[in-house]
Parts: sequence; structure tokens; C-alpha cells
Amino acid sequence: MKGIFSVLVENRDGVLSQISGLFARRGFNIDSLVVGTTEQKDVSSMTIVSTGDQRTIDQIEKHLNKKPDVIKVRRLDESKSISLEMMLIKVGCTQANRGSLIEICTVMGGKIMHVTPRAMMIEVHGTPETIEDFIEMVRSYGIIELQRTGTISLGRT
Repeated sequence: MKGIFSVLVENRDGVLSQISGLFARRGFNIDSLVVGTTEQKDVSSMTIVSTGDQRTIDQIEKHLNKKPDVIKVRRLDESKSISLEMMLIKVGCTQANRGSLIEICTVMGGKIMHVTPRAMMIEVHGTPETIEDFIEMVRSYGIIELQRTGTISLGRT
């Protein structure tokens, strides 16, 4: 089971360390962690994605709520929220197969950021599933390098 947590925290030194330390001490896995500022300078937003059974997900929420620098914890329902990710991926290509790679980018919404004779760097943003699908589509070209931002999510209501 996937748990998506939207956590508002005080924007102070050491808060990220405290939150990640909680996960490490309890043996909870972090699948994705994104931290950014909010409209309030003294408040940061964290989107934490973790997997586990129902008990584990409930425990994560409980322990997050106990942290003194945590202002608010919301567990987001996948079906009632929008989740997005961004990725930069460098894929091998040749003169012969560059056209088919460009076609994949066009169909999948990828944006070509840089081209060399042997590689193409592509930006893709979308749902985590879209990102995974894109990776599978270009895997046969040879993935040289990739970086993903992690998931950001907002509830629809």
C-alpha cells in the first residue's frame, strides 16, 4: 500500500533531518521526498511517499504528528489527489534512430533539451506512472543517466 503524506513543517534548520531520522529509526522506507517553500516564508511543505501495510502507513502518520516542528499532516488518497513528477533523462541515440526517439518524445510529451551526435537529453513531467512508461519506452535506446524530482501531490478538494 502506498501512503502519500502532505506535511507542513516549520522552515527551520534540522527539520528535514528530524523527519528523515524518524523514518530511519522506525525502519520506514521513503520512496519519494520533496521539500519546498510555501506562500509563508516560515513554513515548508513536504510530500513524502512511502509504502507498507496499513499498520505501517498509520504508524508513519502517527509519528509525524508527534514531531514538534510539524504543523499539519494530511494523508492524501491517490484517487482524490493529483501527483506529478519531473525527470531529466539522457538517452543514447544515433543518426539512424534519432527520428524514432523524437517521435516517442512527441507522443509522450517529452521536451528535447539538448542533442549531441550520441545522446539526447529529454525533460518529461507527468504522473509517476507516465514517467515510468517513458523510461520503459526509451530503455532500448540505452539510458545513460536520469534524475527524477520525486512526487509532489495536492488533494483535489
